[in-house]
Amino acid sequence: MANESQSRTARREQQKQNKQSKKKQKSIFKKTLLIIGIIFLVTAIGVGGLFTYYIAKAPDLDASMLSDPASTKVYDMNKELYADLGTETRTKVSYNELPDLLIDAVLATEDVRFFEHSGIDLRRIGGAVIANVTDGFGSEGASTITQQVVKDSFLSTDKTIRRKVQEQWLAIQLDRKYSKQEILEMYLNKIYYGSGAYGVATAANTYFSKTDLSELTLPEAALLAGLPQRPSAYDPTVNPDLAKERMNTVLDLMVRHDKISEAEAKEAKQVKIEDMLNPSEQQDTEYQAFIQKVAEEVEAKLGANIYTDGLKIYTTLDPNAQEEVELVLSNSEDNPIQFPDDELQSGIAVVDTTSGAIRAIGGGRNRENNNGWNFAFQGDGRQAGSSIKPILDYGPAIEYLNWSTYHQINDDGPYAIAGTDDVVRNWNRRYQGWMSIRYALEQSLNVPALKTLEEVGLDQATEFASGLGIELSEKPVITDGIGGGSANVTPLEMAGAYSAFGNEGIYTEPYAVTEVVFSDGQSETLKSQPEAAMSDATAYMITDMLKSVVNSGTGTTAKVSGLPMAGKTGTTNLADSSKSGSPDVWFAGYTRNYSIAIWSGYPEDNKTAVADTKISQKLFHEIMSHISEGKDTPDFEMPDSVVEVAVEKGSNPAKQPSAYTPDSQIVTELFKKGHEPSKTSEKYDQLDPVSDLTATYNEESNSINVSWGYNGDQEVQFSVDAGSGNKTTTENTEMEITNVEPGTTYTINVTAVDANNESNVSEAKTVKVDVPDEEPEQIAAVSNLSGTYNQESNSITVSWGYEGDQDVRFQVDAGSGNTTSTEGTTQQITNVQPDTTYTIRVTAIDKNNESNTSGAQSVEVSVPADDQETDPSSDNDNNSADDQQGNTDNSEQEQNSEENGSGNEDSENSE
Repeated sequence: MANESQSRTARREQQKQNKQSKKKQKSIFKKTLLIIGIIFLVTAIGVGGLFTYYIAKAPDLDASMLSDPASTKVYDMNKELYADLGTETRTKVSYNELPDLLIDAVLATEDVRFFEHSGIDLRRIGGAVIANVTDGFGSEGASTITQQVVKDSFLSTDKTIRRKVQEQWLAIQLDRKYSKQEILEMYLNKIYYGSGAYGVATAANTYFSKTDLSELTLPEAALLAGLPQRPSAYDPTVNPDLAKERMNTVLDLMVRHDKISEAEAKEAKQVKIEDMLNPSEQQDTEYQAFIQKVAEEVEAKLGANIYTDGLKIYTTLDPNAQEEVELVLSNSEDNPIQFPDDELQSGIAVVDTTSGAIRAIGGGRNRENNNGWNFAFQGDGRQAGSSIKPILDYGPAIEYLNWSTYHQINDDGPYAIAGTDDVVRNWNRRYQGWMSIRYALEQSLNVPALKTLEEVGLDQATEFASGLGIELSEKPVITDGIGGGSANVTPLEMAGAYSAFGNEGIYTEPYAVTEVVFSDGQSETLKSQPEAAMSDATAYMITDMLKSVVNSGTGTTAKVSGLPMAGKTGTTNLADSSKSGSPDVWFAGYTRNYSIAIWSGYPEDNKTAVADTKISQKLFHEIMSHISEGKDTPDFEMPDSVVEVAVEKGSNPAKQPSAYTPDSQIVTELFKKGHEPSKTSEKYDQLDPVSDLTATYNEESNSINVSWGYNGDQEVQFSVDAGSGNKTTTENTEMEITNVEPGTTYTINVTAVDANNESNVSEAKTVKVDVPDEEPEQIAAVSNLSGTYNQESNSITVSWGYEGDQDVRFQVDAGSGNTTSTEGTTQQITNVQPDTTYTIRVTAIDKNNESNTSGAQSVEVSVPADDQETDPSSDNDNNSADDQQGNTDNSEQEQNSEENGSGNEDSENSE
C-alpha cells in the first residue's frame, strides 16, 4: 500500500509538472505572436507612412505633359546644346482613328487587361512581387499602359520603391480622371518607335509611308506594337532580324489572348520585313550616329529612353571631329576620299587617348535617314585581321614573357595548325628566317605572330585582351592571333584598346555620356573609370613598334607628317579560300591626343573583297590631320621601366656589340629594365693574323709557292691576294701561284677571314717575291742578202732569205734616215743618189718581243754617176763578189760588237 501511495503521488507530481510546462510553452507562443503582431503593425504603419510620404511628394498630373513628351536636350563636350530630341514634328491621332487590329496588337503585347483594371493590374503586381523576391528588386515590372503614360510624363526611370509607389498612385489618379480611350490615345501619341518617330501615326509613315492607320496590315500592326519595348534594338531599318523575332512574339501573344487565329498569325509570319518597309524621307538629326551611341549608353546604364524621358544629357562629343568624320563618309564634293562605289561601308570611332571619351562616331555611308546600322559600335563587329596582333600576340609576350622589341622569332615557313591539315602563310608568301618581333609586326607577317601567341598561350592572351575590352569566344583558337577565328571587334572597341597603348597602359572603356540629369533634378555620372591593363613598359614598347609600322612598314599611307603617331593595319581573307582579296580592311592608330579605329568593307560579311585596301588608312590620315591641326601633339615618353640598348644584329639571344662590331651591324632596341642583355658578342672580335708567311719562286714550274701558319682558335678561311686581280680563298695554309710573269716583283697579302662572317677579317700579312727576267732566245739573222741597182727606175732592190722559226718582221736601213719595215723578204729603195755607195742593213725583229733582234746583215750597192755607163753584167758580177766578201766581214764585225755590248748603230758609227 505504501508503494502504491508513493506511486500515485509521483504521478500527480509528474502531471503537475507537465501542466506547468504546457502553460509555459503556451505563454511563450503567445508572447511570440504578440511580438510578431507588434512588428507587423509597426512595419505596416511605417510602410504606410513611408508610402504616404511618397504619395504626398508625387508630382501633380499636368495635362500639358500627357500627350507630348518632354524633350531631351543633348550637349557636347563644351556644354553647348546640339540636339533637342522630342521637339520634332509629329502626327497625332484620336482614338477613333485607331483600327481594332492595332489596338488588339498593342493590348496583347503591353496590357491585355487594360480596359478592366483601375490603372494598376493587381494580378501582374503579384507576379512581379514574387519575381522581385526571388530574382531581386527590379527584375520584373508590372507596368500597365496607364503607368507607362505616367512614368514617361512625370517620373524618372530609376528602379526604386519610391518611383513605383508614385507611379501606381498617379496611374490610379489618371485612370479616375481620364477615360480608357483617352489614356490609350495619350500612350500611342506619346511613345517612341525608333528612327526619330514619336507616336504611332508618325511611325506608320516613317516605316511604311502610310498616313491612314486603317491601311495597316496585321504584320505591320504587330511590328509597330513590338517596337516601344526597345526601339533602337528592334528598329527594322537597322536590325531586320531582331525586328522579325519581335513581330512574331507579338503575333503569338495575339493568338494567346484570342485576338487573332493561329492561321492568321502563321500567314503574317511569312511576310518578310524587307518587303513590308517603305521608309519615308525624314529630316536628319544632326550628329545622329553619335546620338545612337548616347541612346544605347543611357539605356544600358540607366534604363532610360532619351527620346521619351525628358533628360539633360552631357556628352563627350567634339563637333569639330564629328563634322570631319561625317564629311569623309559623305558624298559631298568637298570629300577628299574617293570611294570605289556607293555600297562600300566604313565605321569610324574617335576616342580621347587619355580619358576614353568618345569624340566622334562614324556610323557608315548612305545610311537610311542617317539612322541605319551603326558600323562603329553596333553588333559583334568584324574580324580584325592583323590589327589584333598587338593585343593578342606581342602585347602579352612583352607583358608576361618580358620580351624585348628585338626578341628573335623564326619565320621559317608556313605555320601548320595543330590537329588539322591547314597551314597559315605570310601575306607575301615569303619567309625570311630569324627576325626581330619589331620587324615581324612592322611587316605584318603571320607566321611570327602565331609562333608568338603559341609561346604566350591562349589563356594569357585572352586575359590580356579582356583587360583592353576585347572579349574572345569561350574557346579561342590559335588563328585568333592573326584576326581570324572568333576575334571579332568593332571600331569603338579597337579604338579603346589601342588608346591604352598610348596612355601608359591605362585602359578606360570608351564612353559618350558624362552626366544625365532627370526631369526631377536627380543626376547620374556615367564616366568610365580607368583601369591598369598592362605595365607602362609594355605600352611604350608596343607603341614604339607601331611607330615603325607607320614610318616604314605596312601603314605608311596613314602617316601624318610631323605627327608622333603609332598604328597597325589589318586585312582578312574571303570565306571562299579559292578567291583572293580582303573583305575587311582595318587601320587603328593613335597619338597622345586621339585614338582612331576604322573598318571598311561591305555589309554582307566576308563575301566581297574591298578594291582599295588602303581606304581605311586614307580615312585615318584625313581625320587625324584635321583634328590635330593647331593642337599640340607631344611625342610618347619612355618610362623609367624601359631601357634603350644597342644590340648586335643577328645575335640570338640578344648581345651587346663588341668594339669590333661594324656600325652597320648595330641596332638600338627596347628592353624592360632588368631584362637587357648582359653578354657582349664575340662575332666581330678581330681575328689573329697568319704567322710564318713565306714565298719562293720555282723556276722549273714558273710559279710561286706560298705557305703560312695560323695559331688562332676561330674557324677561318684565308684570302691570298697576289695583285692584278689574282685573289683566291683557301682553307689550307699553303698555295701555289702559277703562270707568273718574268721580271716582276709580286707583293702577296694573306688575310684570315671568319668562316661564319666574311666581314670579320684579320690584319693582312705581306711577303714579296722577285721573279727573274727571262733571257729571250736569239733569233736567226737573214741569209743570202743581195742588192742590185736598177738604172731604169733609179732604185736599189734588196732581197734576202730567212730560215728561223720565229714570227718576225724585217727592218731595212739604207742610211741617212731611210729606214723601212716589212714582213716580206724583198725591199725596193727608190730615189737613190748618183755616184753614191749605199750600205744597206737588214735586221730580223721578234714580233712578240721587239727588244729581241737578230744581228744585222749588210750589203753595199754603188750607184754610178750620171755620165758613167756601165756594163750591167760586168757590174753585177763584181758587186756580187764584193758584196759577198763584205757580208762576211760585216757579219763577223757585228757579232763581235754585240758580244762586246755595243749595238749595231754604235758599230756603224765606229766605222
